Amino acid sequence: MRPMTEWDIKKLQILRTLRDRGTVTATAEALLMTPSAVSQQLTNLAKQLGVQLLEAQGRRVRLTDAAHLVLRHAEAVFAQLERADAELAGYLRGEAGEVRLAAFSTAVPALVVPAVQHLRAAHPSLAVRVREAEAAEAYELLTAGEVDLALSLAAHAPSARDPKYARVPLLADPLDVALPAGHPLADAPGLRLHDLSAEPWIFGGSGPWSEITTAACEAAGFVPEQAHSAAGWTAILAMVEAGMGIALVPRMASAERRAGVVMRVLSADQPRRHVVAAVRRGAEEGPAVARVLAALRQAAAARETV
Repeated sequence: MRPMTEWDIKKLQILRTLRDRGTVTATAEALLMTPSAVSQQLTNLAKQLGVQLLEAQGRRVRLTDAAHLVLRHAEAVFAQLERADAELAGYLRGEAGEVRLAAFSTAVPALVVPAVQHLRAAHPSLAVRVREAEAAEAYELLTAGEVDLALSLAAHAPSARDPKYARVPLLADPLDVALPAGHPLADAPGLRLHDLSAEPWIFGGSGPWSEITTAACEAAGFVPEQAHSAAGWTAILAMVEAGMGIALVPRMASAERRAGVVMRVLSADQPRRHVVAAVRRGAEEGPAVARVLAALRQAAAARETV
């Protein structure tokens, strides 16, 4: 093994990306390199470290145990570099700068917009650039360094044990049931989710909301009968208003509610979805990112008191 002076941060980042992406071609695409350049850099890193990092596996390559050992230590280096960046940013006493944020659709009006409004008033020199993105895209952007912070549902966030990210819980968002205004159970006292087991349901054919609706109903003891499929709240609530079925709606989507729809808070078995923010580990100590996280927590706390 060579001394630490031979550890090349750029080449270690290429090795980490290969581990995460799985193939040389995907690694090259992610890093805007050619496959041959990726291979050459990793060959040079192996020579510098004096260990074999890759071995053939059919037409692909796999990381050796030595490569995984190197990356376990490299993760601590990457996190420390993020902390170094965060401390350097701390010298900007005016908190000038920009934080790039990716968030899923209902989080934008419910959490991100109130947080940005607060920051514009309290810290006008701090800019927040918002990008709407569902979880898979948001974490790709975060990993690639194209955003600084990602909001998602906890169920679709990286594991809390993932060394690359720090997770910050924000909100436990209740799910209310949307009923047509003339529905027989619209005014029923003590309404529970199981009371709606025989109803036709409206939810997406796939993706997070399909999983959330199905899981909530199964936890209440039944499998929902999907009468119609839609992904957007405007379409879902229009169908509920027309009496075509009922739907679970996150309270964060309250801005989409319609006059002909009754929103009922469920009693004992009310389901919730958990919203988290994630940053690259170490970056949460940067003053600009910390201010944005604080504003998001404040927006989340305001919603929980409503």
